[in-house]
Amino acid sequence: MPLSPEIQHTISTWLTPEYDAQTQQAIRDMQAAGQDDALTDAFYRSLEFGTGGLRGIMGPGSNRMNRYTLGMATQGLCNYLLQSFPNQEIKVAIAHDSRNNSPQFAEIAAGIFSANGIIVYLFDSLRPTPELSFAIRELGCQSGCVITASHNPKEYNGYKVYWNDGSQVVAPHDTNIIIEVNKITSPSEVKFAADNSKIIRIGADMDAKYFAEAKKLSIDPAAIQRQHDLNIVYTPIHGSGITLVPGLLREFGFTNVNVVQAQATPDGNFPTVQSPNPEEKSAMQLALDQAQATNADIVLATDPDADRVGVGVRNDKGEWVLLNGNQTAAMLTNYLLSARHRAGQSTPQDFIVYTIVTSEILGDIAHEYQVKSYRTLTGFKYIAGLIRDLEGQETYIGGGEESYGFLIGDFVRDKDAISACALVAEMAAVAKDQGRTLYQEMVAMYAHYGLYVEDLISLTKKGQRGAEEIQEMMASLRANPPAHIAGLKVVEIRDYKTGKIHDLATGLSTETGVESSNVLQFLTEDGSKISARPSGTEPKIKFYFSVKQPLKSVVDYDLANRLGHEKIKAIIADMKLQ
Repeated sequence: MPLSPEIQHTISTWLTPEYDAQTQQAIRDMQAAGQDDALTDAFYRSLEFGTGGLRGIMGPGSNRMNRYTLGMATQGLCNYLLQSFPNQEIKVAIAHDSRNNSPQFAEIAAGIFSANGIIVYLFDSLRPTPELSFAIRELGCQSGCVITASHNPKEYNGYKVYWNDGSQVVAPHDTNIIIEVNKITSPSEVKFAADNSKIIRIGADMDAKYFAEAKKLSIDPAAIQRQHDLNIVYTPIHGSGITLVPGLLREFGFTNVNVVQAQATPDGNFPTVQSPNPEEKSAMQLALDQAQATNADIVLATDPDADRVGVGVRNDKGEWVLLNGNQTAAMLTNYLLSARHRAGQSTPQDFIVYTIVTSEILGDIAHEYQVKSYRTLTGFKYIAGLIRDLEGQETYIGGGEESYGFLIGDFVRDKDAISACALVAEMAAVAKDQGRTLYQEMVAMYAHYGLYVEDLISLTKKGQRGAEEIQEMMASLRANPPAHIAGLKVVEIRDYKTGKIHDLATGLSTETGVESSNVLQFLTEDGSKISARPSGTEPKIKFYFSVKQPLKSVVDYDLANRLGHEKIKAIIADMKLQ
């Protein structure tokens, strides 16, 4: 397909002296090779600065992650900071992960902040995202950013923006920053000339401060002392977790931590995996193989920026199985609340948080220990926002989401796989101290509360028509909500767009208690929950399934688990989603 006039015009602007010779040459090489499709994708739009920042494929072009798109985004953020904090010394912190170009992008961002008169605390080498969140609070910064594309493939990089409470930006700052970023239309408006006197390198001292806070999270150090040689296999999957996870495990008292050496070196090409995502078994396979060969007790993994945690446990058949995000969140919540209760640390002000698409077992556990629980919209910035709103009134203990994110304690304000790894290891040590495995602890938890089985499907609908189809699906579900799903009576509908919860038995409506979002949920008579949620950034609609199966005894776990998955398959078929 030939290039449109609009795309040709955009390309021509990138072939002017405003852009460096290397960038111009890369574009000319694509032109000479007749790569019209690649040029179209690189220039058909500007890479969007969304509510969380930038994320995109690296390379030359307006729709790519490069020094210019990053620079214009950073200049827009600088302009907003200067407006928001007049007559103040403004400070920001910057971190980056192991991705290709991450160090260079971090230096570029630091230079622009400094050129705008802003003090920059720049980590001297790669660091996890949660440490960036911690550093913002520790250093009294007004903002910060981390160069990462989380667990996306190696071609991607990104830029996540944080506010002065250490959480990702929320309203009104998110939309206000976007307005300022969109005002920057040319690299000539970006102050690239760094003022090195305003750039302060940080590293080991901040690590030590993070470790000191994280160590306070330990509830049963005596059990760790007795089980210090717990055999732990850990993989950072070529990411930034290597800088903190082994060290924090040692600080907690674990002496037998075995890093997967083939994945220990930070490498933005992620050479041993297709995708550096602990949600995918293929990314965990080397760790599982090592665990099998060394008779390990648990497997721990983190994604490139170390905010998501993967956990592997051995079942009663001797097979290694991976916990999903709901299981890990439930296990951590159960451990935190039960261990604090046993240690006499519980208070009436304690609370936990989970998102509306996360397993309801977290609420059941909180109720058991008379701890308040709150639901938020999907995204850790909402959990962080609740922590901020309740600060000084109630005590945040932990919170999580189904997508492998969990946060213990409030000294970080984003999901934190570093502290999660340490607490999962402590949980395993406590179980082993009592002659049980982590897998057995999980099954016992479900036998007590009932078995929640969860799954997720994501439907991609490409193009303009695809976006229309997604809206039509949501409109149809609202206009004609199902009375039964796979033979199960629907008893409650939660519409987060209208903010209403409808009790179908009484006809009464109550408020959802969270801000508006295009999410629909159907709850059935047996405790199952089906959620429909269009993506805000991709042409996708996600359906989350959580079914509750009776489980009277641990010996019935395998059967109940199989029946739960069969029930989900029946729901998917009944809703004609596949």
